[in-house]
Amino acid sequence: MVERKSFAGMHCSVAQCLEVVGEWWSMLILRDAFLGVTRFDELQQRLGISRNILNHRLGRLVGAGVLEKVPYSEHPPRFDYRLTDKGRDLWPVIVAMRQWGDRYAAPGGPPVQMVHTACGRLADADVVCSACGERIEARDVRAVPGPGAVEPLVWTRPDDTD
Repeated sequence: MVERKSFAGMHCSVAQCLEVVGEWWSMLILRDAFLGVTRFDELQQRLGISRNILNHRLGRLVGAGVLEKVPYSEHPPRFDYRLTDKGRDLWPVIVAMRQWGDRYAAPGGPPVQMVHTACGRLADADVVCSACGERIEARDVRAVPGPGAVEPLVWTRPDDTD
């Protein structure tokens, strides 16, 4: 197994999210958890992942509080891996990744589509302003320091005096 760099010391919310779920198997485990796949053997079979890597990834996700390990059999000991509130809060991340993949990496069309249960229609998720409800994209917002900021958002070179 290749050691990856830790982002634990980086003062950045994106880096902190990646510290927990930034490894590709972790995101696929979470994808399956959102689809209702919660058992080790089912995950292992669906993903084609080695048992030791799956065990390690599940342990990290449980340790980070993204999944919880819930026993469903005592003899032999067996567990469900269920999303916690912290894990369910990753739903927009999974949806954004799926929609990006549908658009740029699915030449035959989306392999999975989401139906909004309230209206029964196919649905995509959009990013909307929490204040006014208007749809927003990257060019529609600007970054400003938040209450936890400890460093400038953008580094400016000394020769950038305009």
